[in-house]
Formats: sequence, structure tokens, C-alpha cells
Amino acid sequence: MNSLTPRVFIAATRQNDGKTTTSLGLLAALQHHYPRIGYIKPVGQRYVEIAEQKIDEDTVLMDSVYKLNCPLVDMSPIAIEPDFTRRYLESANYDALARRLQQAFDRVAWEKDFVLCEGSGHAGVGSVFDMSNARAAKILGAKVVIVTRGGIGKPIDEVALNQALFEKEGVEIIGVIINKVLPEKMEFIGDFARRGLERRGLKLLGVLPSHPILARPHIQAVREQLKAELLNRPQRLNNLVDDVVVGAMAVHNALPFFKNGVLLITPGDREDLILAAATAMLKETGQTLAGIVLTGGLRPNDTVLKVINELPYPVLLAKKDSYQVASDVHDLIVKTRPDDLEKINVIRDLIGRYVDVETLVKAIQ
Repeated sequence: MNSLTPRVFIAATRQNDGKTTTSLGLLAALQHHYPRIGYIKPVGQRYVEIAEQKIDEDTVLMDSVYKLNCPLVDMSPIAIEPDFTRRYLESANYDALARRLQQAFDRVAWEKDFVLCEGSGHAGVGSVFDMSNARAAKILGAKVVIVTRGGIGKPIDEVALNQALFEKEGVEIIGVIINKVLPEKMEFIGDFARRGLERRGLKLLGVLPSHPILARPHIQAVREQLKAELLNRPQRLNNLVDDVVVGAMAVHNALPFFKNGVLLITPGDREDLILAAATAMLKETGQTLAGIVLTGGLRPNDTVLKVINELPYPVLLAKKDSYQVASDVHDLIVKTRPDDLEKINVIRDLIGRYVDVETLVKAIQ
């Protein structure tokens, strides 16, 4: 296996701590040091099918944004299908998995100056089929950066747990990046987190502030989460949702809530609210709702459907009731997509400003 190409493994203390966001930004920052960069996600849990191959969603994102010129199937060598774990436990073949990962890395690293490896979840994820993040990092011969969520006590406690497993596998941890920190607490958390990490022999590589846009889902993600029907054909399926309003009040009480970026959730038979939302927003130049979700599987009458068809923002029809729809939207895991250009630019800027990339590069070399 290739042992010459520099590499780093981006891990996290748990899911949704910002590992993919960090990886996305680091690829841009590291290109200043390594012009030809490769990417690999050893174990993928969320995948899409491309040319009959199961490819991790994050791999698709990285390739779409950076045009990495690596085979997609090698950047996503192990996709966890629904019955993958059961089949592995019935007839385990660790050596075959390890060889697949090594061979995929060799192809990804071909003619590259650097390879970024992205883990999935905490250090122990994948242990059930003998391919934990810690084990994958060891197989790849990669040093590790751990991403954790804002705070002092809990993040360092969680880093310590992950550190123990990486060290058990003989994997070196370069440092830690703390993500999603309230801007007004960055200096305070940075100071004390640095002290706490140093007591564990770890470096703090950066503190990233939370940014509102990164937590905002767009309508297409809402549609997929709800498995909702699109009732019109607007040009703005990527509208970002700033706020959610459940329309369960009289029209005159609802009007103040119809603002730019609002997602209105209301039963499909509340035609008074639907028409009021359409009329109110059309009067505001350049101001539109993010979209409307009609609930309960209740389809409006033909007259209202004609109005909906002319609206410039998406109107979705969901089978669930308003409470469940609102709950699903609230719990939606916001993932960055290739066409989220504004988010991608924000991510690049945050990593470039707040992460000590120079120290990271020196540690890798």
C-alpha cells in the first residue's frame, strides 16, 4: 500500500459534529499546500446509487465541488447497506475489507500530492464489522484530527473517549477542532479548551463559530425528508428556511408571520391561509416565503391549485399531520449539498480564518 502520499483522517466525537463541513473547508485550505488533492471516505453510511455503484453522499459532495479526478467507487469503497452488518457477522472476512480499503486508497492517491480521509461518526463506529474509524485510520497509516462540538467539559470528555480508542490502535492524533461555538464565547472557550486539551497532550487547531446559514435547511431537503409531493414547478427549490410557522390560527392573526424565508405548515384544507399567504407575499417586491407545506394529505380544490401553480416558491403536499411535519422539519439533519454555493463559500471562509492550517500541515509532514 502507498505509504508516501501525505494524508490526514478527519474524525469526530459523534455524528453531526461538523466533520463533513470541516473536510469540505480543509480541502480548499490544503490546496494551497498540495495542489492535487484526493479524497476517500472509507466507510459510508448514507449513500446514493450512481452507475449501479453505491456512493457515499459526502463523496458525491466533495467530487462535485472540487472535481477531484478520482474514481467515485474508490473514494467510497465500503458502503453500509441495510443488511451489511448481518452478512458480515454471518461470514466475517476482515482481510477482504482491509484489502479493499488499501487498494481503493492506492487508486485515489495515484498522482496526488495529498489525500484527505473522512471518517463516519466517533472513533468506534464500524466496530461491529471490525472496521471502526480508529481501525480504518490505522490501515490507511493516517494521523487524525478530531472534530467536536462547542463547549469545554463535555467536548473534552468525548475527545478523551475517542483518544483512547485511537491510541489503542496506535494512531497519532494531530489535534482537535471545536465546531459550532457561539461567536460571543469563542475567545473564552478557545482559552479554556486549549488548557484542557493540553493536559491530555493534544493541540487545539481551531475554534469555529456557529453560522446561521449552515443550520438552515433548504426546501428540497424538506421535501425529501417528508416524502412530499411538489404541487407546482417553481424555480426556487433551493430556498433556505429561516423560520417555521404552523398555520393554525385565523388569517388576520397569521398575516404578521408571512415573511421572507418563512416555511408555512398548514392543513391542506386551510384554503383561506393558503390564499392569504399567496396574496400577502406577492405584494412585497422581492419578498417571498421559503415555501408552504400542506399537511394531512388534503389536496386543495382546483381554484386554489391554479393559484399555487403560479406561486414563485414551492408548495408541498405531505401525508402527515401538521404536528408531525413540524417535528420532522425541526429534527431534519442539515447536510451541505453541491449546489449550496453560499454555504460552501461560508465554510471555506470559516476554515481559512479560524483553523491553524500551517500547524496541521507541519504535523502531517
